[in-house]
Amino acid sequence: MKAVHFGAGNIGRGFVGLLLHDAGYEVVFADVAEELISQLAKADSYAVHEVGENPAVRNVSNFRALNSNTQEAELIAEIATADIVTTAVGPHILKFVAPAIAKGIAAREAGLVPLQVMACENAINATDILRDEVAALWDDALGALQSAAVFANTAVDRIVPNQEAGQGLDVTVETFYEWVIDRTAFAGAAPAIPGATFVDDLSPYIERKLFTVNTGHASAAYFGFEAGVEKISDAMADQDVAEDVRAVLEETKQLLVSKHGFSNDEQEAYVQKILVRFSNPYLPDTVTRVGRAPLRKLSRNERFIGPAAQLAERGVVPEALLGAIAAALRFNDPSDAEATELAGILASSSPADATARITGLEPGHPLFNAVSTLVEERQAEEARTPA
Repeated sequence: MKAVHFGAGNIGRGFVGLLLHDAGYEVVFADVAEELISQLAKADSYAVHEVGENPAVRNVSNFRALNSNTQEAELIAEIATADIVTTAVGPHILKFVAPAIAKGIAAREAGLVPLQVMACENAINATDILRDEVAALWDDALGALQSAAVFANTAVDRIVPNQEAGQGLDVTVETFYEWVIDRTAFAGAAPAIPGATFVDDLSPYIERKLFTVNTGHASAAYFGFEAGVEKISDAMADQDVAEDVRAVLEETKQLLVSKHGFSNDEQEAYVQKILVRFSNPYLPDTVTRVGRAPLRKLSRNERFIGPAAQLAERGVVPEALLGAIAAALRFNDPSDAEATELAGILASSSPADATARITGLEPGHPLFNAVSTLVEERQAEEARTPA
């Protein structure tokens, strides 16, 4: 069995690539980073160090590597004979990997079972995004795309921090992981991937992960940044930060229980597990890494505005989430391009215009005025700051 995986970075090697290897697949990594691809091409194996409770070292072998920029023909040939294609490149990069996938599907011989494609990204229904990009490039004369490939949405969860210098290809990750896959897309022919969970309705799991793990993680980052700490685990050791994060997750728990039917006890157990993960002192994760890209995190369907808007639509004032949104607006790491862009929007726009641009909320939405007030307060803070 063979899997082609786009994205040979830490998540690709330390999560998706590891599980595919354990499932018995030869993994062909594809990436544009020439130095990384060269390292992988020369290596026989690498180690995944799982830290936390029940730590372990897992070895990954039986892989190859291709530069997706300079070895496109070879990559297309690999896709044409692969069983699975996965990605961990970031949702905004999916449009750049779609052409090779489309060409690879078109090059498959008649009679092969459909290629199974799964985008393992930190976004809602990322595989649908990839499918639409592939479909836009598909030549109908070559056959119906739906008979040549299966596109299944997934929800993925594993904290993979920035790595210490000198680790080479080895990756440090937390012991916990979750890879939930939509079973219905496979029509009874789902792949056997030990460690993956197949479900008939993925949407509750996508939102539970996004509005608990991602919302909580980013909250810890922004509250921790304000508290002047460096690591996420240090932020969670600060009682005030921990209480603020817990309050945020209490609100998202209320939404998830009401909307998706999770029991209160089940969601509370999930929240407690997540809080323990954030507090893991063996993960050298920083508040600036987790907090980077605040514009994406503050966008309409993302981890803050998404749940806060749904709560507001249900008549609930999301006080804790609004506090996290205010902290995100104050994230001013000069090394982060989106933080700089956010500051520019705040400096050049009215509160209402800035709110609309940053969050995608319509002025008539029940959350709009509360966020606009936070934006105005942030602008006033900046106006009072000496140049």
